Amino acid sequence: MTQLQAGNRATLEIIRQEGSRWVLDANGEEIYLNVSEAPDAQENETVEVFLYMNRRGELTASGQLPDITNDTFGWAKVIRLEREEGAYVDIGSSFEVLVNRADFPRLKNLWPQPGDQLYMTLRSDPGGNLFGRLVTEERVQDHFTIAEEDMYNLNMKARAYRLLPVGSFFLTEDLYRIFVHETERLQEPRLGEEVELRIIGVRDDGTLNGSLLPRKQDRLQTDGGQILSYLEQSGGKMPFTDKSSPEEIEEMFQMSKGAFKRALGKLMKEGRIEQQDGWTNLKS
Repeated sequence: MTQLQAGNRATLEIIRQEGSRWVLDANGEEIYLNVSEAPDAQENETVEVFLYMNRRGELTASGQLPDITNDTFGWAKVIRLEREEGAYVDIGSSFEVLVNRADFPRLKNLWPQPGDQLYMTLRSDPGGNLFGRLVTEERVQDHFTIAEEDMYNLNMKARAYRLLPVGSFFLTEDLYRIFVHETERLQEPRLGEEVELRIIGVRDDGTLNGSLLPRKQDRLQTDGGQILSYLEQSGGKMPFTDKSSPEEIEEMFQMSKGAFKRALGKLMKEGRIEQQDGWTNLKS
């Protein structure tokens, strides 16, 4: 029966107690459950359990029921990394599950770290051993939450579930699907990393576009702070003004000329700098 496969839940009858274990009837076969995981149970009662293979290759029951099974998806927290194997995750039961390194990006700096969470399901190999399988794009497309038009400009927390050169795909806890183009981020997030992003578009298909860049007014503060820091470290003056070339500005400050000019204008309006004879100077 399907329900008696590793990775699924099942409701089984308690036959008897043997020491610290309950003996359960699994369609004529006997499997074990630690009494400590069902301390209030009694003989001849039924209990709901989660099935898995123990280290001896025996089908075993756990009273700790995970949210994730062979038939369901959910978030699993990364516990530790094994570089030759992948990541072991907590699915909310009494044992850890491995997500194979083959499911991770080639660049190891994009691998999930302990504390990150992966949206996944369970699968079993021919021997019944369980492992984690990351969500596929097909599954996400069939089950994501349709976004509302009034979500534009909202801040949302989400986790990366798919990484591509063109951009990153995220899911929120409520399963809104968000795409962040590579031009809308300062660095590529890790798989499973939680970020706070801003919604910059609501698409006709119910998915969202997001940005990891600060809003323009926040960006002015950031860019202005960078310019002030440079001035303070260079004796209060620099040979860069709003007349400088885009190439010079990009090389020195890693920002566009438009952003540089906006930040200069704000600092001049605040009376913190002045421009004179091709130089920008801090005002005392």
